[in-house]
Amino acid sequence: MSHLSNYVWALAITAAIGIPGLAAVLLGRGARKAGGSWRTGAIAVAAVAAWLTVSAALAAAGVYTHGTRYAAPWFGIFFAATLGAALLASRLPAVRRALDAPGMNAWLELPNTFRIEGVVFLILMAQGHLPAVFALPAGLGDIAAGLAAPFVARRLARGTGTRTAIWFAWYGLADLVTALSIGFLAGLGPVRVFGGAASTLALAQLPLALIPTVAVPTTIALHLVSIARLRRQATASARRPATVPVANPVTA
Repeated sequence: MSHLSNYVWALAITAAIGIPGLAAVLLGRGARKAGGSWRTGAIAVAAVAAWLTVSAALAAAGVYTHGTRYAAPWFGIFFAATLGAALLASRLPAVRRALDAPGMNAWLELPNTFRIEGVVFLILMAQGHLPAVFALPAGLGDIAAGLAAPFVARRLARGTGTRTAIWFAWYGLADLVTALSIGFLAGLGPVRVFGGAASTLALAQLPLALIPTVAVPTTIALHLVSIARLRRQATASARRPATVPVANPVTA
C-alpha cells in the first residue's frame, strides 16, 4: 500500500517497532538489575530487528497475500511463529532472571503504551482503506489500552494494583483476539463474512502487516507472561502471614 500517506506509514511503523523494541530494551534493563549484563537485551533487540526485517521483506514480496483476494497461510504462520518464539524466549534462564528483577512487573506494562497508535486504524477507516466493523473496535480498543498502560504500570511500581493489572492484561488479550477475529472475517480469511467496500486485506500488506505479524503476537506474549507473574505475586502475598504486633513487656 505504497499510496498511503507518509504519516500513516510513520504511525504504523512506530507501533510495529515500538512494542517489541521497548520490550527488548526493558529486558536488557531487567538483566542489568538482576546482576547480569546488557547482552540479554542486545540479543533481544537484534532478534526483534531481524524479525521485523524478515516480516517486512515477506510482505513486500506479496508472500502474505493471495493477490487482492485474501491472506495467504504464511501470514498466519508468521504470526504463530512470533507468538511461539516470544513465549519460548520467556522461559530461557537468562530471560527468566531478567523478568525476576525488581520492578519488572510494572515495566512490562509500558510497551502497551504504543497501542495508542491504534488511531491509524481509524484514519484508514476514514480514508476508505479499512472497514468500520474492524477499525472501530480495534482502533478504540488499542487507544484505550495505550492510555491505561502508564497508569497500570505506575500503580504496580508503587506496590499496589496487582488485581487491576491482571484485569488490564485480560482486557488487552480480549481486545487483540476480537480484532484478529474480525480482521479474519472481514477480508483476511478466504470467506468474507463482513461485506462492504473496504476489506481488512490491508493488514497483510505494508506497512500494516508488521503490526499483526510482530507487534500483536509480542503483545499477546507480554500479557500472558504478565498474568502468570502477577498471579504468582498475588498468591504469594495472600499466603504471607500478617505481622502481629508484639506487646511491650513494660506496659503489658
